[in-house]
Amino acid sequence: MCGIFGLILRSESVYGQAFVRKSLTQLALMAQARGRDSSGLAFRDQAKKLIEVYKEDISIGELLGNKRVRNRIDALARAYREDPDQPFVAMGHSGLVTNGSQTRNENNQPVIRSGVVAVHNSIITNDKALWARYPEMPRRYDIDTEIMLALIRKHTDAGWDIASSISKAVTEVSGTVSAAYLFNDRDTFALTSNNGSLYVLTNESDLLAFASEHHFLRVFAAQMSIGEVDGFWLRQVAPSKGYVLNLEQFLLQDFAYSDTPRRFSESAALESPYDIEVQSIPHLHRERGLILDPVKIARKPRASMEKSLLEYDVERIRTIRRCSRCVLPETFPFIKFDEQGVCNYCRNYKIKNDPKPIDELFELVKPYRSTDGSPDCIIPCSGGRDSTFTLHIAKRVLGLNPIALTYDWGMVNDLARRNIARVCERLSVEHISRAADLWWKRENVRRNILTWLRKPHLGMVPLFMAGDKYFYYYTNQIKKQTEVRLNIWGVNPLENTEFKVGFFGIPPDHDKKRIYSLSAKRQLRLFARIAHIIAANPRYLNRSIWNSAGGFIWRSVLPHRDYVHLFDYYRWDESEIEKTLEEYNWERAVDTRGTWRIGDATAPFYNYIYYTVAGFSEHDTFRSNQIREGMLSREEALRLVEEENQPRYPSIKWYTSILRLDYESIIKAINAIPRLYETDETGER
Repeated sequence: MCGIFGLILRSESVYGQAFVRKSLTQLALMAQARGRDSSGLAFRDQAKKLIEVYKEDISIGELLGNKRVRNRIDALARAYREDPDQPFVAMGHSGLVTNGSQTRNENNQPVIRSGVVAVHNSIITNDKALWARYPEMPRRYDIDTEIMLALIRKHTDAGWDIASSISKAVTEVSGTVSAAYLFNDRDTFALTSNNGSLYVLTNESDLLAFASEHHFLRVFAAQMSIGEVDGFWLRQVAPSKGYVLNLEQFLLQDFAYSDTPRRFSESAALESPYDIEVQSIPHLHRERGLILDPVKIARKPRASMEKSLLEYDVERIRTIRRCSRCVLPETFPFIKFDEQGVCNYCRNYKIKNDPKPIDELFELVKPYRSTDGSPDCIIPCSGGRDSTFTLHIAKRVLGLNPIALTYDWGMVNDLARRNIARVCERLSVEHISRAADLWWKRENVRRNILTWLRKPHLGMVPLFMAGDKYFYYYTNQIKKQTEVRLNIWGVNPLENTEFKVGFFGIPPDHDKKRIYSLSAKRQLRLFARIAHIIAANPRYLNRSIWNSAGGFIWRSVLPHRDYVHLFDYYRWDESEIEKTLEEYNWERAVDTRGTWRIGDATAPFYNYIYYTVAGFSEHDTFRSNQIREGMLSREEALRLVEEENQPRYPSIKWYTSILRLDYESIIKAINAIPRLYETDETGER
């Protein structure tokens, strides 16, 4: 989920100082699209026998803007041109923080352990188990990458060559690994990937560049005027493959993972190992949210007191009148009951989980199918259960060669990231990520929550989630960049939450085709209602408004082309999906037994608002749709919604912390909002 990149030039090559500076900057800034929580660069100075690491919890653009870093790049570029024995070696990282706080610089990348320096894209999911398995290797940092480097060093110390040591280490870890390595005791550089999220551009004579995406290197080659005519090739580091580069001879060799690695003596240890120096970059820290672990949150001393602030007035909510067929309550917008107590949503319901024959899907994707194994579809993958299942079907059933795409807008939690890593590793699927400026996005949400609390209106709650709707924009962008025309959505047809626009006073549309679609007439009414609410609470007119509007337009207004909804052709079945997830060692949340929305950090918060104020949440609408589809009994649905609507304290605490909101004051403010199910002196609601 991060961007890694690098540039290696043989000594006495034809590329000058300006080329070096421009190339490294170009590769770094493209990698920034994959994350900007923290960044780092590593340089190998052969003359000084030194590996220098610059890293900090700033974006790669800010790091490159530092005068000390710029001067060091220029100095190394000059040295490589002037010294016939000095290659230019640099690698970097720009990404999201996934394990440990980025304010502790040892958790930022490049990671250093036992003389191995690495930049690593994505997540290792069994690091705790591996540390327990090897107690002789004490853990020093929070970051997951450390275990992989410790294992590599363990194997080199035992006499294995670099390629074999990497193979042994990477096959032992779980999760996705796309990484580049330098060693303080070898004239060796190495690259490897277990899911294909890494690419190499080289002429095998004097230049090698690498990056996390094919598009990045294609743009780089065009801007630097290098290509096939100059003897260059651009290739994917295929799953379970890698490259080793002898820096002294500029000899590039590929390798494949093996269960029986060979002992190999050609990369003997240097007599005098390189020193490794880490340089921190002074900067003005913005207040940044820390990556917090919900498991640790639940164990904190204040957890019991804080959890007690969350209201769960289930006995009172049980008294609300509900539909006799489904579980929707009388507080649901525009609900009406007939003589039998059946609601209008049940009376007007049209079966949605009635897919067309899957043979039609095979025919539909046939024109898009690649014949050479190259990617042929994009699967937008949030880390949730339905998009993960869609990725599984695309690969294992349809036989396509998908790329998984994740858009991280600041509310994709670590649980979702780990589950994405598990699935992409097992399926050997390339994973492309796009990340917003998370601090900026989270600040937008923070401001809107504080504004909302001044004059709470349930219709405006979706504003908290507006930032994620750019998934549609990035899907189109990645299709263009990869030249893949097809994308397959895993939108669950039963997730219809009509109440969100209902709270604006807009009647339900029982005939709409998609759960996210709005007719032109309903859009106009929606905009009018939003304008009225903003006029009454002008603080909504903050810097986030254009971002929110853009997300709505990309999701519900602009047309989408060359796409398929999997569940138009494949019946959605909760038990089948959950059974499939178990094949991938799917990790569940610590605060709920359910699997829906557990990767979305926002859902526990807004569902707490809906349930506390209105007596129902998304869970009630979802389970009601299952009843109407004949998939669930009303009794079972009632049991499930009571369980699922219990406040998820660790997740809500994580959410308020990451947004720099005071948990206690926020929860008390929500609890003070008048209930829609409160009764007056006459007993009327």
